[in-house]
Amino acid sequence: MKIVETEDLWVLSHHRHLSIAQVKAAAAEICPQIDAEIAAAAMTIAGPWLFVAHNLPKDGKTLFEWRCCRPVIKPDRYEGAFELLHLKPIMAAAHIHQGPMRTLFSQGYAPLVKAIESSRHAFSGESREIYHHYDGPKAGYHRIEIQFGLSY
Repeated sequence: MKIVETEDLWVLSHHRHLSIAQVKAAAAEICPQIDAEIAAAAMTIAGPWLFVAHNLPKDGKTLFEWRCCRPVIKPDRYEGAFELLHLKPIMAAAHIHQGPMRTLFSQGYAPLVKAIESSRHAFSGESREIYHHYDGPKAGYHRIEIQFGLSY
């Protein structure tokens, strides 16, 4: 576990109320639409895909707030179909998961949650996944940064 301050970002994003089991399909639908909107609006991509969750549940059925985000350089003006949102920096406990998607929870989330629970830190309710390297759902290797916001 590493304690980090997240980046100050502007993102083009879309929000959904869904379960963990629905995230894969939602991301597959929304990400290409956001990329197409960025191209149509002549925006500049400023970082890897980022997914923000509020009150992430421990099971695959409970609904939670989820946001699909693509960092962009803040345009002077934007009036498109998606939300241009400012993600301010937060303090977070972070862990880099390197491996297949099937081990993201067992080898990525689980050790980080355990480390936070055994520390003096408390969860803020916000979590983020940053996809530094992603080659599709069936690829054998990804580099995904997991961040849990901290409150003091």
